Amino acid sequence: MGTTRTTRPNSTGGRSRQTAETGLGTPLQFVKGVGPQRAAALGRKNLHTVEDALFFVPLRHEDRTRLTPLRELQPGTTYTCSGVIVGLSPPPPGRFRVPFSIMLRDESGYLTASWFGGAYLSRVLKRGQRLILHGRVARFRGAPVLQNPDYEIVESDEDDRLHVGRLVPVYSTTDGLPQRPLRRLMWQIVETWAPDVVDPLPDAVRARRELAPLAAALRDAHFPETDAALAAGRRRLAFDDFLLLQLGLAILRSRTTRAQGIALNPKGALARRLLAALPYALTAAQERVWSEIRADMAAPFPMHRMLQGDVGSGKTVVAALGVLTAVEAGYQAAIMAPTEILAEQHFMTFRQLVEPLGVPVTLLTSSLRGRDREARRASVAAGDVGCVVGTHALVQEGVEFRRLGLAVVDEQHRFGVEQRARLKAKGERPDLLVMTATPIPRTLALTLYGDLEVSVLDELPPGRRPVKTVARTETKRREIFAFLRKEVADGRQVYVVYPLVEESEVVDLKAATDMARRLQHDVFPDLVVGLLHGRLAFDDKDAIMRRFKAGEIQVLVSTTVIEVGIDVPNASVMLIEHAERFGLSQLHQLRGRVGRGPWKSYCILLTGSSLGEDAQRRVDAMVATTDGFKIAEADLELRGPGEFFGTRQSGLPEFRVADLLRDAALLEQARRDAQGIIAADPELRDPAHRGLRETLLARWRGKLALASVG
Repeated sequence: MGTTRTTRPNSTGGRSRQTAETGLGTPLQFVKGVGPQRAAALGRKNLHTVEDALFFVPLRHEDRTRLTPLRELQPGTTYTCSGVIVGLSPPPPGRFRVPFSIMLRDESGYLTASWFGGAYLSRVLKRGQRLILHGRVARFRGAPVLQNPDYEIVESDEDDRLHVGRLVPVYSTTDGLPQRPLRRLMWQIVETWAPDVVDPLPDAVRARRELAPLAAALRDAHFPETDAALAAGRRRLAFDDFLLLQLGLAILRSRTTRAQGIALNPKGALARRLLAALPYALTAAQERVWSEIRADMAAPFPMHRMLQGDVGSGKTVVAALGVLTAVEAGYQAAIMAPTEILAEQHFMTFRQLVEPLGVPVTLLTSSLRGRDREARRASVAAGDVGCVVGTHALVQEGVEFRRLGLAVVDEQHRFGVEQRARLKAKGERPDLLVMTATPIPRTLALTLYGDLEVSVLDELPPGRRPVKTVARTETKRREIFAFLRKEVADGRQVYVVYPLVEESEVVDLKAATDMARRLQHDVFPDLVVGLLHGRLAFDDKDAIMRRFKAGEIQVLVSTTVIEVGIDVPNASVMLIEHAERFGLSQLHQLRGRVGRGPWKSYCILLTGSSLGEDAQRRVDAMVATTDGFKIAEADLELRGPGEFFGTRQSGLPEFRVADLLRDAALLEQARRDAQGIIAADPELRDPAHRGLRETLLARWRGKLALASVG
């Protein structure tokens, strides 16, 4: 157990690199003690080979050298403890809300542990068994109770040294894969194969960052002797995750900067005419960002820039200036949005901005059919249309541009690398501008768009006032309606938004429709109430929005189709029904629809009376701040990076160990190292980088062939 192995340098101890690697490629089914059934259970965790298992790090480690005596457990704290079951109390039949409880005893005293929905435990737990438990202690009827703890049944067997008296790894398990046998298997794999892993990291980088050798890091990430060893092991593995990501991005970026692009550098007459027609001057931030974009477009290399800005910071105008520049230079511009509704909203906005200047705009979405679709595609292919707005339909077969010069991709983190690639392939290396409506925390921007230059719009246009946000429950509905009436009496307009999700679309749509009817007949019979939802035809939606903008509709009931791109300065209240059902960035987007005029604006979050912990944190974050960057940080903490972005679809390699929140400082280091390596050796041809090159190709699995795509 405690033997320390001397870690071998980059050689594999006299064997050929191939043999070492074939060892790592061994299917788990052929590892001693696994067999087909357990291999299937491991497969559910995406573990297929020895290498997969080596990098399957534990969720946490429990310090079982110091088990806390039961008498010393205090409510509000998390502990690891051990006891013998002396009594079991299953819930009465049919009483689902009653927990399954057991009484535990150790040398110091007694303690109750309980599990909600734990009726099945009566088949698992027996009197006299010894358990190791890990969980949070609460107070119930005056006594401490261990609620819903993780538990493990102690079997006294020969490998007790793995399960007690040490820092014990706790893995993510699945049906047919209990903790103890999984831990035994991991021990066997780490002991057998970790010493032979080839370390791809150049010695210079390892020394500079004071990182553990890979073999030692793998062992210590699973079965460390001390907390310090565990931290060093995890740090090394997390660094590798980041370095491989940043190397790939640095390669993409260096290829882009070396590629030949098109120089879009007209006199700028169209852009000047748009600026002259705007009712306001650009903010200093818009001026700065537009000059960055204009310089990129004028250069003979493809632009690769991301435009970040909070809700209402004026990204659309900047994008329109780019579109006009491309058109004046004799090229076409494409704007790609992730959903039909967003595409339609962009179409309305861009039509208002650029059509008066003689630039025709057309809309291409997948719901277009037959002749209409063919006619629009033909006019795009002929070059008659300067500006094309659409969904992923723009990257489908059959859509040809005569001369695509600028691709604008909106709401980036719903698009994958592949779609960006396909859109760019429609032109001769067109310029790429990526716009995100939700600000992105810096760590994530570096991760996902490490290959893009970033421009940030960090000031709101003059006249935008912060929106006052309050949370209210159903009991306050009458007062809220009275407040809405007062705002309308003062000449303002109101949004009432309902959640709409695909799983319950019919029910949600009915709720919104019923509410619109009720508001019109019972609550505001003297006002005009409109209803806007995604199932309406485009022309109907357009007509309703125009009537709302013109002030003919005072109260607009809507499903979440108004997240982005609608500008009605006279609207001063956003009432969000069932606010607990919305994600944080969605709530922030909706709030951004008000506060666009010179009067005080309000966002009212109407929620149920008892909220789950996460829902409560989302509502609290909204009330606490209107700063989109702070909202994005909170959203990231709540959802975790994978879900925040849907990394699965983004086409980037998955992290095995790294955590963007915990390891942000390492990400910066890895980025600097990656840039240094690629600056000296752009395609990793140097023999010292051979290991890195092989590991990189394996982890990016063919994605690097997407040459210069962001």
